[in-house]
Amino acid sequence: MNVLLDTNVLIDVLANRKPFARTSAMIWSLADRGHFRAFASAISFSNIYYILRKSNGREKAASALREVQHICRTAAVDASVIDRASEAGFHDFEDAVQYFSAVEASADYLVTRDAKDFPDDGVIEIVSPEELLAILSTSEPSP
Repeated sequence: MNVLLDTNVLIDVLANRKPFARTSAMIWSLADRGHFRAFASAISFSNIYYILRKSNGREKAASALREVQHICRTAAVDASVIDRASEAGFHDFEDAVQYFSAVEASADYLVTRDAKDFPDDGVIEIVSPEELLAILSTSEPSP
């Protein structure tokens, strides 16, 4: 199973954002143990660095990127993703980039705390961290 983790889920763990960090950390742990293949959109890396550098400094921001790379494969943001995101009509361009990065990565799920910002089009299932944990509790680990 392929799962793209939205930037907000990644930052929940990295910045220990309450009350979200615990659930998101459980997802990271399951990814690290091979229960699914985790992806982060390439755009998430710049967003994470920007946000964490402002609050925690460059070294901690760089360390956070290494943590994400340890858990997640990088979902590409190429010309096709940008073109599709530009034409999709999403309210938020960054969400469109996340979505089409997930499509390119053949994600089964996109995990976000902002599901309402993504289409319910049947291409990728948009789920909350809690919903993914429920799904994983009924499935077997995959390589």
